[in-house]
Formats: sequence, structure tokens, C-alpha cells
Amino acid sequence: MPALSSTMTEGKIVEWLKQPGDKVARGESVLVVESDKADMDVESFQDGYLAAVLMPAGSTAPVGETIGLIVETEAEIADAQAKAPSDPAAAPAPAPAPAPTPAAVQTPAPTPAPAPAPVAAPAPSAPVVNDGRIVASPRAKKLASQMGVDLATVRGSGPHGRIQAEDVEQASGQPISVPRVAEGTAPAASSAGAAAAAAAPSAPAGNSFGRPGETVAFNTLQGAVNKNMEASLAVPCFRVGYTITTDKLDAFYKQVKPKGVTMTALLAKAVAVTLARHPQVNAATTAAGMAYPADVNVAVAVAMEDGGLITPVLRNADRTDLYEMSRQWGDLVKRSRSKQLQPEEYSTGTFTLSNLGMFGVDRFDAILPPGTGAILAVAASRPTVVANKDGSIAVKRQMQVNLTADHRVIYGADGAAFLKDLADLIENRPESLAL
Repeated sequence: MPALSSTMTEGKIVEWLKQPGDKVARGESVLVVESDKADMDVESFQDGYLAAVLMPAGSTAPVGETIGLIVETEAEIADAQAKAPSDPAAAPAPAPAPAPTPAAVQTPAPTPAPAPAPVAAPAPSAPVVNDGRIVASPRAKKLASQMGVDLATVRGSGPHGRIQAEDVEQASGQPISVPRVAEGTAPAASSAGAAAAAAAPSAPAGNSFGRPGETVAFNTLQGAVNKNMEASLAVPCFRVGYTITTDKLDAFYKQVKPKGVTMTALLAKAVAVTLARHPQVNAATTAAGMAYPADVNVAVAVAMEDGGLITPVLRNADRTDLYEMSRQWGDLVKRSRSKQLQPEEYSTGTFTLSNLGMFGVDRFDAILPPGTGAILAVAASRPTVVANKDGSIAVKRQMQVNLTADHRVIYGADGAAFLKDLADLIENRPESLAL
């Protein structure tokens, strides 16, 4: 499973929350824009009236494109509509000068990543009502219609109380997708490697959006993943594997699981601690040379329910307490499913962890995410007959991990030394991860 991230260059208009002629207040949501990884509410920067919509729902616009006009008074609406270009492509480009009247509603630009801070999931709130209309995502509305759920009775967990698909699912009591394997209940064929992805959404079985004989267009997220996979082909990569015995890790996991620790956090912590000792494997190639990040940020690939992948990031994973990291991971996964992650929460990884162990996969190679130096593929842990150092025979649980690395910045010896130290930590000192 490749783990991929990208920078927003365009956005798809999902829904206009206001219609031409509607009054808007400063800070009030006017429309919803879908980037490659998240849905974002676009707020009005002044009081007034929405005079014209230049880009209808379903359109895609580059960042900074004018997509609507807001005027200060109701009397200006007709004049603004008359001057509005009939062809959206002819809409005036934004200027750095102060916004004129009518003001231009623009596709939001990505915000720079702030200093790392724990982000808590927003508490559910009563449904947001604009002019008698409940604010909900298009998918939430569709699901509510299919499941017979009255949106007026649903509490929204999205931005400003907006109702998400997960809120409808919770209100209906019906699962939207294939049930997931709960952490710790994976089949015997899967253990440590399998449990790493159990806290994350599993990929749907088959294509849940198209029927045999149909052609389904890529959504925005899938399109971004495709572009990044194509970009990865230009990177000279090498791959190196290692077999790790997980008996001690499994035993330690049983001790800390009741305290809320997930296997994903355990593996991410082990990887991060090892990366801190091998900064070369945490480095990446840039136009200026080899970049060595100041932090160890472990991104973990998560399959999205509507297609594509996202990589929530556990920042400063080598220095974060294991229990706190588990709490952070639970919050990140929850918000990734409802597309509420901020750009810095999925695009700042310095190293990526990808796992197909929960499906019983015994080995696989991952595709290198652009902008990073390496990604580790973790497979399932299985009972294996092995020979001990004294020549005796024993049955131990072992998993295969494969490192995909950019050979411009990481050499074979670097990758081998990293895997050797990672195996030593997991096999002999897993309890140190909680210190």
C-alpha cells in the first residue's frame, strides 16, 4: 500500500451553502470545497450578500480563482450579476490589493503548518440551520435518504456542526461499510504486523462505487494519489527486507492494550526511536541536496472508505509518550475518515509506515511517497519453525518488513543497519517503548 501526500493546487466545489441573493455574515460558511485530502468550509470575509456564483457545484478551480461575488448591500446585487462573466474561465483573477466591491470569493489556499500541537476531535453539536436548511455534507444527505434518517435529529461533528456521513451512520445504527477487524481480534495468521492497521479503516472489499461493466471517474483524492504514484516512478529506489521475531512484542502489547495502547502506536514508536539513531534514513532528496528534518514524524497509510489513501502523521513520534501517541492516533484516524484533517496533519511525514498484515499478507513492497526518503512495509506475523543458535528447533512468530528507499540519499548499508536495529528493539527490548 503506497502512502502518499500532496500540496493543494486546486479544489472541487462540493456544495454552495448560500445561494445568490442570500445574506451572509462575516465568518459564515458560504460553500464547501474538497481538496485532495479534506473538505473545507469557505467563510465570508465580510458582511453582505452573495451576488453571483461563478463556479457551480461540481466544478474544479485552481487555488486563488474567483468563484463567487459578494456585495455589501442588496441594491448592488443586480449590478454585480450583470457585470459577472458568463464564462467562469473569464472570472477576474485575484489581485493583492484590498478586495473591491463586489468582493471575490476565492478557492482557499493551503495554510502553512503551525507548530505541532495536539488536536482534539470537535464535540458533536446540534444541527446547523441556515435559513431553515440543515447544513450537511452531500454524502451525509445521500446516506440519510437511503437509511431513512431525519437530519434534523442528527448531531453534527464536522466544522461548525456540519453533519458528516459518520454522524448519519451513528444515528441510524447501521454500518456504512464492511465491518472492520477490531484490534486484537485478527485471525491467528495475523499478529503484530496485522494489528498495526487494525486501528485504521480497512479498504472496502472490491470496488464499492461501480458495477461490472461501468467506468467510474476518479474522485479528487484518487486523482491526487495517482499523480503521486506517477511521480514516484522517477525516483531511483531500492528495496531491502528483514525478518523480525515478534514474540516479545506480542506479549508486551497484551500488557499495554488494556491501557489504550494500539499496535499502530507501538510500531510507529519503535520505528521513530530507531530513526532517531539513523538520521540518514529519515532524510530526503531536495533540489538543494539532502535534507535532514529536525523532527521524526511518522506517517501511517490509511485506506479511505471512498477510495484513495491518506497518511495521518504522528509528529515527534520518537519523543512522544506511547500512551499519548495512541490517543493521538485514534483522533487522527477518526478525523481522517470524515476528511477533517488539516494539511499539516497529513503532509508533514518524514518517514512512512504501511501495513497490509491485517489481510494476512506475508510480504509486499510499498511505493515511495514523493518528498520523503523511505517507507516501511509491514506484513503479517505468522508462527514459523526456526532454528535457535544452539541448533534446537522452536516455533516463533515472525513478520517480514520491507524498506523502500530513495537511493540518492539512502544507501543499502544505511537501510540494512536501520532494519537490524529495529529488529533488535522489537525482539529484545519492546518494553522500553513505554519509558
